[in-house]
Amino acid sequence: MIPVRGFEGKRVAVFGLGRTGLTAARALQAGGAVPVLWDENAPARETAAREGFAVEDLNTADWSGFAAFLLSPGVPLTHPRPHWTVERAKAAGVEIVGDMELYARTVAATPKAKRPRTVAITGTNGKSTTTALIGWVLEKAGRDARIGGNIGVGVLGLPDMHGGAVYVLETSSYQLDLTSTFRPDVAVLMNLSPDHLDRHGGMAGYVAAKRRIFANQGAGDTAVVGADDPYGQEICTSLMASGRMTVRPISSSRAIGRGIHALGGVLYDSTGERTIEVCDLTRARSLPGRHNWQNAAAAYATARALGLSMEDAVEGLMTFPGLAHRMEEVARVGRVRFINDSKATNADAARQALSSYPKVFWIAGGRAKEGGIADLADLYGRVAKAYLIGEAADAFAAQIGSSAPWTLSGDMARAVAQAHADAEAWARQSGEDAIVLLSPAAASFDQYADFEQRGEAFRSAVLGLKSGARAVG
Repeated sequence: MIPVRGFEGKRVAVFGLGRTGLTAARALQAGGAVPVLWDENAPARETAAREGFAVEDLNTADWSGFAAFLLSPGVPLTHPRPHWTVERAKAAGVEIVGDMELYARTVAATPKAKRPRTVAITGTNGKSTTTALIGWVLEKAGRDARIGGNIGVGVLGLPDMHGGAVYVLETSSYQLDLTSTFRPDVAVLMNLSPDHLDRHGGMAGYVAAKRRIFANQGAGDTAVVGADDPYGQEICTSLMASGRMTVRPISSSRAIGRGIHALGGVLYDSTGERTIEVCDLTRARSLPGRHNWQNAAAAYATARALGLSMEDAVEGLMTFPGLAHRMEEVARVGRVRFINDSKATNADAARQALSSYPKVFWIAGGRAKEGGIADLADLYGRVAKAYLIGEAADAFAAQIGSSAPWTLSGDMARAVAQAHADAEAWARQSGEDAIVLLSPAAASFDQYADFEQRGEAFRSAVLGLKSGARAVG
């Protein structure tokens, strides 16, 4: 882990004892702080107590004795209304921080010779794939890349720092809201579209949280900015005008001057005096579709900013194995391919998957985000049939209407079985491969703990089909 510096001998309150909270508590303790933990869930408190942590009810605690308050990112900071712990901290004048801020302060307190470099990635969609892709590219080039943050291992649970390490960190808007000194050497903003608006008080608050990733950058730092949406374009223009850092615009829809763009699957580098054709991304099996070409452009821009050669960057892009639950082919049963895109928790993310195939048997549903799937109406023509699950099933059916066939499957096992039967019949008739796509366009929390568990349920159901097909054969 990374022992947190700057709080030696001081009491630090910690609320929220999920993965982030417990990891931060361990890191605070390892650095010499005295973490005081609380959670409204009794089993979580019991787990902390078994580890030997001080567990104290923050409702009745003396907040004047705390040097800082570590808030887990899942707990509301400002909207829909501040959590009661936030109000208690503010009333006592106690600084509120998150795990990324503790990491930032520990980096700043580390002697320059031992200080690692930091790459931070955020955005509405694509950040997990891009984080994993950047880490892979760096590792293939022989760099000591530590990958975590909002993906995999919490940032403070990663191995301790040394001067040659590169921390590649997925950062959420919730985490960025809790930062004040966080300064990545390379900050990547993939894209912006409405998401988590209830937690940020609207789109303006959401955009403001995301752009905090650039707030402390200066000379020697690089900002990689997706310029395919109006929000990214405005941020890119603003950062360029500031002159504070090197700005590398990326795009998968148009040429953008001195930037990196991926057009028609070809990656171009226009950061020098002339445009260079870098590689043909259609040859990268794990990076299909325009959204993945944007991910590749971001990874390439980051790799070059960190000093990798063009050849090493391309080698990493071409050998990337892909990310679980994001456009992941889990199996092929006969002429039916099953694609796990469980991480598509909103309509914009599902758009990327639906746009990648001419015809799909689509499994969708869960706990709907604002607007549901109305924004996907232009893609309903690609849906051979929809299999709707979870809380959103009825609402999604109403939004699809007569634009595509649909059925209320209810749960994952039934949806997979129904989609397989229909896709198999279609493949026999058409002579083409059929695609069964899980791209829910909704959160998972109605039926599953998280999108990973939902994706594993899909995988399990598909592998059960595959096993049955082998047994029959």
